Amino acid sequence: MGHALCVCSRGTVIIDNKRYLFIQKLGEGGFSYVDLVEGLHDGHFYALKRILCHEQQDREEAQREADMHRLFHHPNILRLVACCLRERGTKHEAWLLLPFFKRGTLWTEIESLKDKGNFLTEEQILQLLIGICRGLEAIHAKGYAHRDLKPTNILLGDEGQPVLMDLGSMNQACIHVEGSRQALALQSLGCVLYAMMFGEGPYDMVFQKGDSVALAVQNQLSIPQSPRHSSAVRQLLASMMTVDPQQRPLIPVILGQLEALQPPALGQHTTQI
Repeated sequence: MGHALCVCSRGTVIIDNKRYLFIQKLGEGGFSYVDLVEGLHDGHFYALKRILCHEQQDREEAQREADMHRLFHHPNILRLVACCLRERGTKHEAWLLLPFFKRGTLWTEIESLKDKGNFLTEEQILQLLIGICRGLEAIHAKGYAHRDLKPTNILLGDEGQPVLMDLGSMNQACIHVEGSRQALALQSLGCVLYAMMFGEGPYDMVFQKGDSVALAVQNQLSIPQSPRHSSAVRQLLASMMTVDPQQRPLIPVILGQLEALQPPALGQHTTQI
């Protein structure tokens, strides 16, 4: 998978001949853990994702995740800083070193605002959606689909720009039929837009499990009335979530609509909030 890693002393590791200091655990799920580390060579913070690999297939899947990151050099897609494979007895750990985003995910932002009785403004929603669409457009251009797009898989940079993460879901996801790839993305994107507008998933009980998309295929979405949102944005959401996939607009069409809705003064900063 790349470069050798060694544990130099308690709390420090070397990756690519650079030493990193363990700061704290950020989270865990399934067979992976994410730690906050500091690069002692540059003073920057990074997220170190450790994937437990029990079998050869696990190592191959971790390698594919790293390969997916390497495919893209785009401001709205999470980049890979470095990666390596570490032996742990008869098992292995794949280590992916990624940039750390102190603002967390889009879902963190939505929940934080909701706790204060607030919501993203329509201008913020439009700017975020443009950045997300640009990231998706880059993924589709390589012949892939993200396949797990949701607010918890979208990071926010220091300037509020959205950054798509969790590219492991793209493993073996190459789709050659343009319509199928776009339909899948638009269902997911519609659920993300709904969450940004209303502070919850369109099918809230299953939203965090990623099942909103499956439900959107079979059920026409009922959009709540809200004075916060213009009719244009409500119509855009409805078009993304329509049951018939042939009736959904493609990503380039959505980008054109979003850019037309942007206030002129913000036209040059459409991926930030």
